[in-house]
Amino acid sequence: MAFLRFSNSLTQKKDIFSPINPSNVTIYVCGPTVYDRAHIGNARSAVVFDVLVRLLRESFPNVTYARNITDVDDKINAKSKDTGRTIKDITTETLGWYHHDMGQLNVALPDIEPKATDHIPQMLAMIETLIAKGYAYENQQHVLFDTTTYPEYGKFSRKNSDDLISGARVEIAPYKKNASDFVLWKPSHSDEPGWDSPYGFGRPGWHIECSAMSSQYFGKEFDIHGGGIDLLFPHHENEIAQSCCAHDHLTMSKMWIHNGHLTVDGSKMSKSLGNFITVTDLLANHHPQAIRLALLMSHYHQPLDWSNSLLSSACSILNRFYGVFENFSIDDPEKLIGQGDLFSKDNMEEVLDVLSDDLNTPKLLSLMHQWVDQLYKQKNDNLLYKFLYAGKIMGLFYHSTKEWFQFSGINGLSDAEIEKLIEERSIAKLQKNFQKADDIRKYLIEKGYSLLDGLEGTTWRKL
Repeated sequence: MAFLRFSNSLTQKKDIFSPINPSNVTIYVCGPTVYDRAHIGNARSAVVFDVLVRLLRESFPNVTYARNITDVDDKINAKSKDTGRTIKDITTETLGWYHHDMGQLNVALPDIEPKATDHIPQMLAMIETLIAKGYAYENQQHVLFDTTTYPEYGKFSRKNSDDLISGARVEIAPYKKNASDFVLWKPSHSDEPGWDSPYGFGRPGWHIECSAMSSQYFGKEFDIHGGGIDLLFPHHENEIAQSCCAHDHLTMSKMWIHNGHLTVDGSKMSKSLGNFITVTDLLANHHPQAIRLALLMSHYHQPLDWSNSLLSSACSILNRFYGVFENFSIDDPEKLIGQGDLFSKDNMEEVLDVLSDDLNTPKLLSLMHQWVDQLYKQKNDNLLYKFLYAGKIMGLFYHSTKEWFQFSGINGLSDAEIEKLIEERSIAKLQKNFQKADDIRKYLIEKGYSLLDGLEGTTWRKL
């Protein structure tokens, strides 16, 4: 197997991945802020890093994957005030939605899923360390990181001092020494969540939580830190600053991996533009595997433009892929995937070598198309198993062949309704009422279903 290489945001080049401890690879990814339904951009990050973790698990004996939950945030507070619901109710419900939607996309749960509110003591301890070392200061019940004390500040995101100020997305407040200083702790009003601290009743700033939680589970330095490119500044820039200063390390993570932006029909996703797409909405009408595949059809490091045509392409590809399973009379490809002894070393290495070069899912998909072309021409078990192994690493083929071809979506006809129409059509044909039988077939086609007449009866599938 080839060396693993990934685009490292820290060095801005493709680096060989060399873990600190090959016996236990550590990866920390920034997870959701739980105040609303996950959108398709959130899903892209979750799916990308799910594939990365799958690759790492195939390449190393043990991988520990942490993905945090931000459950203290001003957006959560605002929603609580607007709805009259408790913050706990909102965050618990939203996290449940997130788990359900990502589970539908076959995204595995992380090994560790730390919540910010469970790690306030660790955050306060790190803040105390930063103050003691002269990197942070207290003013007007706020604690702030003094960016002038860290000469490396801004180098990760390649921003100059003007960019740092304009891009920080925070007000230039009177309690700041410098405009680019960022909040580690801030006061809370009586109707806001808060904790007692040496600086008064308050709550943590956003950035401190990931530094505190990653060090709690992985120590001062770990292998991979991941997230969306939108987090590179200010979130990850600030994480590096406070972690390095607290722990006297050059960097908290050896490798930083970011997935690219997601747009919708060429525009930035925004509720004001009417193109804000939640995963829940997509799942109402589209098969989850098609959504997952569509998210992997572009290289993770590049931008991805989401569109109906992209989803249609993903469906067409999966129709062709699942057609191979029909030809081999395979009802449950996931069951075969679970039989690891089917996969030869050569088959596995060819798949892993492709993904080892910066998680190149488009190239692997291209190879899968070639293998499918061959499998349609001639049955070859060895090639089939290689194809299945590729699907395993991509997180595909987790539904039965029948379920894939008969998926209707929430707004489609139920299985019972379709079967009833097929029965009525069969009776009409027996009664030589061919017009009625033809009308039923046409009606089902209009609804998006095709009928396949065979010796054993009539079956159906989604067009």
